[in-house]
Amino acid sequence: MAEHKDYEKLVAEAKKRITEISPTNAAAKMKSDSAVIVDVREREEWDEGHIPGAIHLSRGMIELDIEEKVPDPETMIICHCGGGGRSALAAESLQKMGYKKVRSMAGGFRAWKALGLPTAK
Repeated sequence: MAEHKDYEKLVAEAKKRITEISPTNAAAKMKSDSAVIVDVREREEWDEGHIPGAIHLSRGMIELDIEEKVPDPETMIICHCGGGGRSALAAESLQKMGYKKVRSMAGGFRAWKALGLPTAK
């Protein structure tokens, strides 16, 4: 497998500037309607399985479409991807756009599934 040193460095830098949240905590916040979960994975990944009630905005489109889906910058947005890298980058980007309560789900969808939290197709 190819080395992804620059990507990993970018993700590590982003993680210093964002707040990560555990899948269990993310599930609780979603259940209490205090947060919106945004899946930043690609469409094929979403189709294979996703978090019920999540919004799908792929990493390439999130900045373009977020204001339409989540107009209030005070809404808590929990981004997630497959493993936690793309969501960290997306979270950092949303913070730069003025969203005040952005989180990235640590471990991504893999961690969510590993904990036996609900998934949908």
